[in-house]
Amino acid sequence: MGEQVIIVGAGLVGCLAALAFHKRGYEVNVYDYRFDPRDESTQDKNLRSINLAISARGIESLKFVDEHIAQRVLRDVIPMKGRMIHDLRGEQESQVYGLFGECINSIDRAVLNNFLLDELDRYGIDIHFGYKLVRAKFNDKRQTCIFSKMGQDGVTETVECDFVVGCDGAFSSTRYQMQRAVRMDYSQEYIDCCYIELYIPRTKQYIKKFNGNFAIAPDHLHIWPRHNFMLIALANGDGSFTSTFFGPWSLVESLTKSRDKTRKFLLQNFPDAMALMGIDDAVHKFITYPKGALMCVECNPYHINGGKAIILGDAAHSMVPFYGQGMNCGFEDVRVLMKLLDQSMGDRSVAFKRYSETRHKDLAAIIELAKNNYKEMSHDVTSTVFLIKKQLDSVLGRILKNKWLPLYTMVSFRADVPYHRAVEISNRQKVILNQLLRTMVATSTLLTVLGLSRFGTWTKKWFQ
Repeated sequence: MGEQVIIVGAGLVGCLAALAFHKRGYEVNVYDYRFDPRDESTQDKNLRSINLAISARGIESLKFVDEHIAQRVLRDVIPMKGRMIHDLRGEQESQVYGLFGECINSIDRAVLNNFLLDELDRYGIDIHFGYKLVRAKFNDKRQTCIFSKMGQDGVTETVECDFVVGCDGAFSSTRYQMQRAVRMDYSQEYIDCCYIELYIPRTKQYIKKFNGNFAIAPDHLHIWPRHNFMLIALANGDGSFTSTFFGPWSLVESLTKSRDKTRKFLLQNFPDAMALMGIDDAVHKFITYPKGALMCVECNPYHINGGKAIILGDAAHSMVPFYGQGMNCGFEDVRVLMKLLDQSMGDRSVAFKRYSETRHKDLAAIIELAKNNYKEMSHDVTSTVFLIKKQLDSVLGRILKNKWLPLYTMVSFRADVPYHRAVEISNRQKVILNQLLRTMVATSTLLTVLGLSRFGTWTKKWFQ
């Protein structure tokens, strides 16, 4: 029997970590405060779940753990080749993501989580639902976790293991317990942005051009950018779209005081989306559904010396969703850690320490990129200068293949480029792009002046 590991959290990253450790011969037990989300009797329905876009880093990490698991889990994803921008008139413009047809992939968070839980069952990994971590004691040899049983006041269960892996989200109990045992730098930042989940239903009729019951193109991430707020929509396998509104808290709080005000706001800003959703249903959801807060969490280190504990995913680096990298980054955490364990011949003390030393710069980079991308999605995508620069970036990427890589390509389609390197490369390329744009503008101005001069000379001759 291998070493015993307790994984706290049966979400996306926790499930993949459980599978990865199981594959390496560890005895894995997973604990989650929720009740089994696959059971019909589970009452806690999440109305604040933003649809996921799984891209290269997430896919490569799934394949790294197990190719067959990756095939099963990813069989129902919907490829998205670009953004579809909706203006106020309802006109649409496609902005393609990849240089050579690359796609990100839409999948419902709950569906993916359930698929991964099924994989844990398939491999006989024990999952304990309704257990909340309330105390952890980190000792030289064995670690002790004390769990309270949800729904059973005062009932606790004490479990021992060789080490603990915390994958329990942004408000991680594991991280909190680790902070008692290690000098951990920690910061938490809320951004002034609220999100509300809305819904575009499937069409009653099969739409031939969309190959399904989709009201709008399923092969795009749809964005209604309105500068300081926006609406997005990602396709689901049944033909529906999960749509999410993002905007400042003050705006949302002022709107939800009045149904008429909310109705007017939605019709003025998203008329084509309201025609798809049904305005009455959209107003009801906008007012009554939970309002989600968005925050970033950064900390360092991510482990306790001696290989006693480590945190992964949102527990270590919660980020806003605007680059679509939260889950992808969390999955990559698992792959990076497993590679370090393999390199250290299973020595957790070495691998965990090396993980904190090498991973932090990548996590800090993607958190910052995610925050910056909100402005791009809600505002820049409507800017002529931005679009020209984007097109020039893409042209150079196609001409100078593998020598010039747009930032989005490196982040979403190149799992071999670490996040921090992507930022470094992009910053160098920005200098060149800006210089090229200045040259193009200067050349265009010069040609215009010369053209006008020649036109003036020609006009004088004509009328002489």
